[in-house]
Amino acid sequence: MKTAVISCIHANYEALNAVLSDIDAQHADQIYCLGDLVGYGPHPNAVVEMIQALDIPTCQGCWDEDVVEGLNACECSYPSVLAEHRGRQAHEWTNKAIHPETREFLAQLPLSLRHENLCFVHGSPHNQHEYLLPEMDDFVALERVLATGADILFCGHTHVPYVRSLDGGQLQIKVTLPPTVTAHKTFSAPLKRIVNAGSVGEPRHGRPNATYVIYDSESDRVTLREVEYDYQKTCAAILEKGLPAIFAWRLAQGLEFAERAEDPSHICER
Repeated sequence: MKTAVISCIHANYEALNAVLSDIDAQHADQIYCLGDLVGYGPHPNAVVEMIQALDIPTCQGCWDEDVVEGLNACECSYPSVLAEHRGRQAHEWTNKAIHPETREFLAQLPLSLRHENLCFVHGSPHNQHEYLLPEMDDFVALERVLATGADILFCGHTHVPYVRSLDGGQLQIKVTLPPTVTAHKTFSAPLKRIVNAGSVGEPRHGRPNATYVIYDSESDRVTLREVEYDYQKTCAAILEKGLPAIFAWRLAQGLEFAERAEDPSHICER
């Protein structure tokens, strides 16, 4: 069975349409979506309508949550004051643009999905806003997978695709209780994997192409897919609808705009 996993569409209808065509060409049997259907892009309602029409099982992303719950729902930290300002602009535009039925659909999305030995989340099993980065500590990464009871954890949120294998091995936990009691626990963990699907609508891997993954359960193989599409059409729509021009620029570059040096200690105030 071939399972296609998409994430972080961010209201980019052109990219979603191209990826769905590619999934069809790959003869995938099932599609799962890891959320962030809206935010930054110009077509939030069209994207949600497409996901609904195809009945694609979908997790709630952090942007989906924010649009439903309001600005105070965010638990993330922005890399700079400027980044937060632009995030607020995108939120306010999206909040005005979406239809009531779109908001209702986003509100009922689950935080995670399961299928056999696979688990699907947006950020991590613990939080939609947590980034599971490829350089995360081995023990922490393994804990995130073990928390789901699955063998493969599919996530998004970072907008950069990767496959990380966590080799099976023996782990030991030591807990010291006051004043002198120490408890040891040892257990073995089989091979686990974290698969990041990247981003359909706002890639940050250095190219404007949309990314997603396909998992073949028969061969136990994960394939990272990269799909070209008319990103300039989306860029033009971003400008036409009055969203910040930087959103079009970074979409065309496939990069997150380098804002971190401005104020690396900044904590989101939303």
